[in-house]
Amino acid sequence: MSRRCYFTGRKTRAGGSTTRRGKAKYLGGVGRKITGRSKRKFKPNIQKVRAVVDGRICRIRVSAKAIKMGLIIKPPKRTWRPEPEAPASAGSEAVVATASEAGPVLEGAEDSSE
Repeated sequence: MSRRCYFTGRKTRAGGSTTRRGKAKYLGGVGRKITGRSKRKFKPNIQKVRAVVDGRICRIRVSAKAIKMGLIIKPPKRTWRPEPEAPASAGSEAVVATASEAGPVLEGAEDSSE
């Protein structure tokens, strides 16, 4: 995946680093001399966040600048919790209850066929 912001389009840019030595003239020296120049990269601060895009929640890569500007709409927090699992004895009672509920419906279906 490329290091590119979904909203602002920020991406890695090329640049240069300059190394200097010496004392500045205003401080009484003979001046600062350049001793080397090298290529370097400026990388944007890209973060992976969950956001709402076109009504759907998905993970996108956005720059920290876009987050600060408020371009990202975060999805709502989940408020519901899954129900705690019941003990094994209560589970068997639930199965019997559903079978008894289904019984009269089946008897009624048999009566209508006769």
